[in-house]
Amino acid sequence: ALAVPGGTNLPLKKQIDAKKKLTKAIEKRFPEAKIFSLNTEQESSVLLRHLATQKQRHLAFRDRRAHLLAYTAEFVPSQDSDLVGTLKVSGFVRGQILDVNSLVHIVGHGDFQMSQVDAPPDPLSLNPRVVKGQKRSQDMEIQDDSVNGTDEMEEDIKVLMKADPSKQESLQSEVVPDPMEGEQTWPTEEELQEAEASLKADRKVVKVPKGTSKYQAAWIVDDDDPGNQQDDDDDDEDDDMDDDDMMEEVVSQEGGSSEEEEEPEEEECETMTVSECLRDEQYDEKVQEDEEMLEKYKQERMDEMFPDEVDTPRDVPARVRFQKYRGLKSFRTSPWDPKENLPRDYARIFQFQDFSRTRKNLFRQIEKEETEGASVGWYVTLHVCNVPVSVMESFKEGKPLVLFSLLPHEQKMSVLNFLVRRHPSNSEPVRAKEELIFHCGFRRFRASPLFSQHTSGDKHKLERFMRLDAALVVTVYAPITFPPASVLLFKQQSNGMHDLIATGSLLSVDPDRIVIKRLVLSGHPFKIFAKMAVVRYMFFNREDVMWFKPVELRTKWGRRGHIKEPLGTHGHMKCQFDGQLKSQDMVLLNLYKRVFPKWTFDPHVPEPMPWVRNESTLQLQEVEME
Repeated sequence: ALAVPGGTNLPLKKQIDAKKKLTKAIEKRFPEAKIFSLNTEQESSVLLRHLATQKQRHLAFRDRRAHLLAYTAEFVPSQDSDLVGTLKVSGFVRGQILDVNSLVHIVGHGDFQMSQVDAPPDPLSLNPRVVKGQKRSQDMEIQDDSVNGTDEMEEDIKVLMKADPSKQESLQSEVVPDPMEGEQTWPTEEELQEAEASLKADRKVVKVPKGTSKYQAAWIVDDDDPGNQQDDDDDDEDDDMDDDDMMEEVVSQEGGSSEEEEEPEEEECETMTVSECLRDEQYDEKVQEDEEMLEKYKQERMDEMFPDEVDTPRDVPARVRFQKYRGLKSFRTSPWDPKENLPRDYARIFQFQDFSRTRKNLFRQIEKEETEGASVGWYVTLHVCNVPVSVMESFKEGKPLVLFSLLPHEQKMSVLNFLVRRHPSNSEPVRAKEELIFHCGFRRFRASPLFSQHTSGDKHKLERFMRLDAALVVTVYAPITFPPASVLLFKQQSNGMHDLIATGSLLSVDPDRIVIKRLVLSGHPFKIFAKMAVVRYMFFNREDVMWFKPVELRTKWGRRGHIKEPLGTHGHMKCQFDGQLKSQDMVLLNLYKRVFPKWTFDPHVPEPMPWVRNESTLQLQEVEME
């Protein structure tokens, strides 16, 4: 509720204008808020009535899980080390029934197990008279001090439940892959003989015409060359192959030339003794950040003007450069096996046979209250095992300590898909695989996501940048979370502050969601003969033209066609289309490859640092004042 006192000294018309301007300024941050005036007792009563009728907005992910805000905490170090121990957290249970066998998540610190749950006396009891009566009756009784002390201890703290090792949830979050699991057994003698016979039969049937090159002969025989294949699991090589935008090469060349030109200037500046202002020195420190941001803006602009277009390299054959890509007859209807060529990281994650069914069963159990444990509203003490001492240190600094109980399987890693939309307060370009900070429900983690289009098909095109005007799907490796759950995406600045990038919700937990990266090779019509055309600049040697001959062509003006034959040895090719081309038209060839997110999950995310006014900023302010 927003209240504004004062303003009675202004004329009536100016009061109305000032209130309108104030409303417009506040709508950016609080679109649904209403401004109240506080000049009379009647207006104050209206504000109080508004506050009294407010209703708390219920969050689904919070109402379906037991959570607790720490009222007091105590750290008991273990016998082996003082850095790890048992954390005794006391507070009121909220949301759902708390089960001691379930896992608990401490916001900002990770997942842990509980050993037992105690019931200490309520420090904020609603009926303090009962407590006073108990104390008076205890004072009137005549007993030994030792017996009385033990009775008080037993009555003060009661053990509600202890963890059962057979029913307790495990902390295992990843699958330990077996490298020998996918190995084949040694072939038998009969299988070797059958293989040799099939090779001999193939050699007798195949006839190679005269003048056929080695590449064409290998294509006719249809033998797979293992030398041309690369390991899909090599992340470094995959990253190098993913740098497809020629704009990056142009910018890198410009950056290299600029660095060479700037070196002598820096040497000259070192030899000269010029007294520069402190404000200029501090201001020039941000030049490098501005250059990096300018480069991102250029790349985003080029991607908007020429989406997915890449120039064919001349130093590397196109059949080698794009050997991991394939052509599709139709992006919407052509089949793509979701289990094909999976990376090694997929052996570490969990996948549900039917995620929606598992989610419905869990929520049905929560509604029926079939679990046993501490009820909502009880004041309990949780014994959390193997907690680092840093958790207690952060609590002593005054930071809130919040605990959430996890549903089954929510500690396990999988592939999460978030549906997000760009926040209007931030317009900086955000590239795919750039490190972002996620606030998903009660979790906070750091990851490098993929961006893809939100469509109804089984294949979704990769987006290189987060668009400002469209909803996107963000894909990351993260712990399983059952929707609904809200998500906030932040980007950390160099000074430690977090900028809000996008907002959205959890869409699904589905490792089989196919994200396809598209490349577009372009060529120019050189000669046009009715429905035939000679195209150049798409390839630069004859072998590449023959390699990509089965892939369908299209033009920017809607024509479709195919490669008929190569002309010469420099990449010219004769193409046939379904209609006559225009001289200003451009021929395009689409290639596709499935991409996967990087395993960069980091659950330990520090809280944003506040802006501190140091000596340099104070000196800058003094210089500006002068």
